[in-house]
Amino acid sequence: MGASDEEDMVIGLSWPQVSARRLERAGLNGRTPGPTGIDGVVAAMCGAHAQVMSAAEASIGLRLPGVTRAAVREALWSERTLVKTHGPRGTVHLLPARDLPMWVSALSSAPAATPVATGDVRMTGEQTEQVVEAIGKAVTGAALTIDELSEAVVAATGPWAGDLVMPAFQTYWPRWRQAMALAAHRGAFVFGPVRGRKVTYTAPPDAPPVTDGLARLVTSYLTAYGPATPEDFARWAGGPVRWAAKGFGAVELEEVLFEGRRAWVLAGDTAVPEEPPRGVRLLPYFDAYVVAGRPRELLYAGDAAARALAGGQAGNFPVLLVDGNVAGVWHQRRSGNRIDVTVEPLRDLTAGRSRELEEQVERLGEVLEARPRLTVGTVTVGAHA
Repeated sequence: MGASDEEDMVIGLSWPQVSARRLERAGLNGRTPGPTGIDGVVAAMCGAHAQVMSAAEASIGLRLPGVTRAAVREALWSERTLVKTHGPRGTVHLLPARDLPMWVSALSSAPAATPVATGDVRMTGEQTEQVVEAIGKAVTGAALTIDELSEAVVAATGPWAGDLVMPAFQTYWPRWRQAMALAAHRGAFVFGPVRGRKVTYTAPPDAPPVTDGLARLVTSYLTAYGPATPEDFARWAGGPVRWAAKGFGAVELEEVLFEGRRAWVLAGDTAVPEEPPRGVRLLPYFDAYVVAGRPRELLYAGDAAARALAGGQAGNFPVLLVDGNVAGVWHQRRSGNRIDVTVEPLRDLTAGRSRELEEQVERLGEVLEARPRLTVGTVTVGAHA
């Protein structure tokens, strides 16, 4: 068989096809029922970014009819079907509790990153291991504030761990805190319930460990965001490409041509919806869909990149999604039980699209348990068909 024959056998997928597929699987296409249950939605997203909790609550609620921020909080703190911890790229995420062993197995298998800290700030490998162990022991059977956890870690390791050497928000943190994300990836702790206005840290829920977490995570990622490459996965997860390639090698894959570039899906998982992407959606800060969405030049086509990407990084702006493409930005301001939502589209919206936007804003208000008021900002370019 010649090279051209092999190429003829590879399925070609267009951006509209892939966009429709990803939106359907994310529960964002407004037509096909998406994943069920709060933990099911978060699993399908491969985690909800939760550095800003209201954004995580919006990400989940906008995908699941009837769900409000109160329901998300109940799943997290009462039902414990969600956990809050450091996820992909070391950033704070909500993850399904049932999937935590997979995440721990996968993320802890990544080679240690080059330390950001330098000189006297940096910890040795041995010191890092001491800190991770101390964190795990300190939170067992307890929910500790950061000050309480710091006291316990320093007592268990030595005064060097408490040296205030890490610049942070116009102050300095103790040395040991540079190991927090690593400790979470090792399964040493998860976030606990807020005590007053203070964050706490506690032990993760008991669950049998898994040994094939990286393969499982690649499977989940490709189900949600394929076609993709090991380089895409590495950027999304926050690990080296060689590690990502190892994960891809542990899964049965099928090569496709995605807009002419080689990419992979799970073997046999090449189906796409019959209809192209349609509809208007609001996605909050660091929504999983836009963070994982690659290639950027397709999702953020044309002038969307200049308006809604920050140095090539997705998520810094809440975005307006129209027919699967980023088509503007939005922001909100809350005062009591009212939310003022200002949307700045890159193109004029048709009457039908405007009605869909109003529905999205109403839904956002339901999720965040507030009365919304919509303002459409100045249109910057042309007319949207």
